Amino acid sequence: MASNTAHSGTLGPILSALATMQSNVASKDKAQAHEFLEKFQKSQEAWNTTGSILQDSSTSVEARLFAATTLKGKITYDLHQLPSTALEPLRDSLLSLLQIYVNGPRPIRTQLCICIASLAIQMPTWRNVLQMVGSAVSNSPQGLDSLLDFLRILPEEVTEGRKINLTEEQLINRTKELLEDNSKQVLSLLVSYAQASGTNAANPRLYECIASWLREIPAVDVVNSPLLDLMFGAISSDSSFDAAIDCLCTIFKDTRDVDENKTVIQELYPRLLRLRSKVAEASGIEDNDLLKGMTRLFAEAGEAWVVLIAREPNSFRSLVDVILECCAYDKDREAISITFIFWYDLKQYLTLEKYMPARAALADLYSRLVDIMINHLQFPSPEGGNEADLFDGDREQEDKFREFRHMMGDVLKDCCEVLSPTECLNKTYHKIRAWAQTYAGQAQANSVPHWQELEAPIFAVRAMGRMINPEETSVLGEVIPLLTQVPDHDKLKFQAIMALGRYTEWTAEHPETLEVQLNYVISGFQHPSPEVVQASALAFQYLGTDCRKLLGGQIPVMHQFYESIIDKLKPNSQEEVTEGVAAVVSVQPLDKLYDTMKMFCDPVMRRIVSLAEQAKDEKSENVVADYLGLIVTFIKNVQPYVSPNEENPAVKYCKEILPALSSISKHFTRSIPILERVCRCWRYMILSYRTATVPLIGELANSIAEGFQASRQGCFLWATDAVIREYSYGAEYVDQDTSDSVFQFFGQQATVFLRILNELNPNEAPDVIEDFFRLATDAVRFYPRKTITSPLAAPMVQASLTALTLPLVDPLLATLQFLRDYLDFGFEHPPISEFTSDGGPPPKTSIEVRSAVRQVLQQLGQQIVQQTMTGLMYTFPEDCYGDASAILLTIFSLAPEAAAQWVASTLQLLPPGSLKPEEANKLMTSINEKVRQDEVRKVRAILQDFTNSYRRRNVAPREGLGRLEATRFRFAG
Repeated sequence: MASNTAHSGTLGPILSALATMQSNVASKDKAQAHEFLEKFQKSQEAWNTTGSILQDSSTSVEARLFAATTLKGKITYDLHQLPSTALEPLRDSLLSLLQIYVNGPRPIRTQLCICIASLAIQMPTWRNVLQMVGSAVSNSPQGLDSLLDFLRILPEEVTEGRKINLTEEQLINRTKELLEDNSKQVLSLLVSYAQASGTNAANPRLYECIASWLREIPAVDVVNSPLLDLMFGAISSDSSFDAAIDCLCTIFKDTRDVDENKTVIQELYPRLLRLRSKVAEASGIEDNDLLKGMTRLFAEAGEAWVVLIAREPNSFRSLVDVILECCAYDKDREAISITFIFWYDLKQYLTLEKYMPARAALADLYSRLVDIMINHLQFPSPEGGNEADLFDGDREQEDKFREFRHMMGDVLKDCCEVLSPTECLNKTYHKIRAWAQTYAGQAQANSVPHWQELEAPIFAVRAMGRMINPEETSVLGEVIPLLTQVPDHDKLKFQAIMALGRYTEWTAEHPETLEVQLNYVISGFQHPSPEVVQASALAFQYLGTDCRKLLGGQIPVMHQFYESIIDKLKPNSQEEVTEGVAAVVSVQPLDKLYDTMKMFCDPVMRRIVSLAEQAKDEKSENVVADYLGLIVTFIKNVQPYVSPNEENPAVKYCKEILPALSSISKHFTRSIPILERVCRCWRYMILSYRTATVPLIGELANSIAEGFQASRQGCFLWATDAVIREYSYGAEYVDQDTSDSVFQFFGQQATVFLRILNELNPNEAPDVIEDFFRLATDAVRFYPRKTITSPLAAPMVQASLTALTLPLVDPLLATLQFLRDYLDFGFEHPPISEFTSDGGPPPKTSIEVRSAVRQVLQQLGQQIVQQTMTGLMYTFPEDCYGDASAILLTIFSLAPEAAAQWVASTLQLLPPGSLKPEEANKLMTSINEKVRQDEVRKVRAILQDFTNSYRRRNVAPREGLGRLEATRFRFAG
């Protein structure tokens, strides 16, 4: 940034690319421009070019903003590109640019302030930062605004200093010099500025600055200064309202340690209560912004002082009361959600034995809160009476309202804990009964008067379902009959059926209510509204699951119902109804179970076979897959207890359908939905019936192996994994020969996978890679000796290195976990075997196994380290960092000297210019020192810091490019 001009050959392409990003050109051209600019942002030449753009007033405002943002990134991440002698000229150049932009545009000025703050953090020789910045802007009328901007930004940037390449000690020292040592001076400056004029006192930037410095200036010092009166006064000014609210809320948060800040709270609380009239004022003039601001102010105070409310409920009752008023006045439901955290936090205290007196003292407020919440749950009344569109076509508003209702339902649960579930439920009962007494006689099939007033308390009944004890006797016995009499209005019936589905555990304890509920739910399947049908399916699932014993004698009726309805439902509803039916089937006596299972499943299998014969396209194949899913549901849920010496009736039925499933998997080798459902059937046969499936295991393994070879789909490996887990060595009722055969089965699958991976690009088979390495991880865990000493071990590790080139989280996590577990067996006591089933000490890893791991590490260690570090520096998603760094730690623990050499070799492969030689030397010196001191665990932190820093500097996208793709900005001065 030393020169004031740039060669046109350098500047021209930059400006051209910027223009491309803002124009309506093809996406390909934009992508090329984006890539070009991203490389430019990280280049050495960007230092001079950005300065030239910023000094050239003829360039567009957008281009200059891009230059300022790029310069910010350079100072944050690339200061190492400059010699130390260039820092003072850079500082002086930045201050000169700030003088140029002191009057705006403000976004550019803000970026320059960030640049100066970031440089100040990294330039410890710069001692008089505030004075120099103040002097630079002092000659302009807008200079004080610029100084306020800088003062606001400085604490924020210091807090974010961890992204800068400084040690913890350096950052702590610089934080003290820039913030702590200047805090009194800044407070004095802010007081002087605020008192200079009424205009200054209403400047929102003043309060933004105060809020930022509250990180360093104690709240008590601000509260005891003239700034407090000005802050409360600023709430009455439209221009400073939001900033003053933010600032006060920051002060409230700083007083969360109520014992330490008692005097501060005593000063703030009465002033806060004087603002109570503004809540009613906001409601009277229907000013939603004012109401939201005041709600936030009171709610933040409530959250900060919640423990004081619990300790001194009488003293702080007014604060709770005004928060309740905010909820009541919020007709448009725009502010009420701000209070939800407060109600939850207060509930957490009031439900403790210690605060029972406060619970009693505030119970009436929570009682009012229940009424307020139920009223807010009401759907809007449509303008013009259009019941079909309650939100005037605004789907976003409708979705927001539905989500919001569930949040209010959570508040009702909080109320249940403070009061009692019965008391809250009783309120809904009286509202439902009141509606019924007033309007039930006027309700007709297509016209239900004031239905919103009925639907809301029914939703509340549903929302509170989890809080109600199944043994409740005083209210539910009255509520449930009312729900089964709700008029046939789509939203009412939907809500009533959903509510019944929430109380099926209670129904199981009160069988006399089951029949009327079941009939009401079944009637919903004939309703024209799809939502009502879906609600009926879900409620039937819960009725069947929770009341299975009560319904166990209704098999013929249930079969007739199931056959009549199953083909008419959507796939999700089919599965839900089937789960309810399967639950009832599962309680049948053993001597009837096979016949019952056959009664329900055979018709489904006939549909599957028939549809499979006709399936010619994706849509028809999906229908086959949906019906296969129903068989999965039966197998998953029908799990009878059978002694090892008896034949399992469910397994007997599974044996009958194996040929059909195998035939389908061979026929539909390209239909992933069908193959996944078939594999799920096989997997759940193992998971549900465990070693009872020994008679099926040979045929099952053959089908899985043939399916994988033919289709190359990972779901077959997923099914294989269930076999590996269940039939490993030491499993109960599994003999040695069976376990040996199962491992041979794994070897066969692994061989096929390795051949597939050799033939395909990893990006073409991410799911197969994920499923294989999850399978391989279990093979290592359940068959450690056989797997690790197998000839397949080294090829699998080699394959994992190929898999680590993928950019997707799930296959990467599976692969990294495999490598971790595999390498862990190089230790005498691998971490994954820290416990045993009998509670005794973990077994030692044999010398043979440990030697095998170390041999593979010697052979492939360089590649493992290189690929893992490359992923950490370039390609791994954040979720993978922990496992990847753990692999490096394991390698250092197993072979510290070799690992250090492998890291050094990896550094030599990095692109020229991306890493200074002195930085590489510093890294290797630190690593070698820890290795010599036998502190290899500390190497992990060193490598994490290095890879994080490298990735931020060289790989992570810089700011500024996204803005260019949007429409042109409007810049406020």
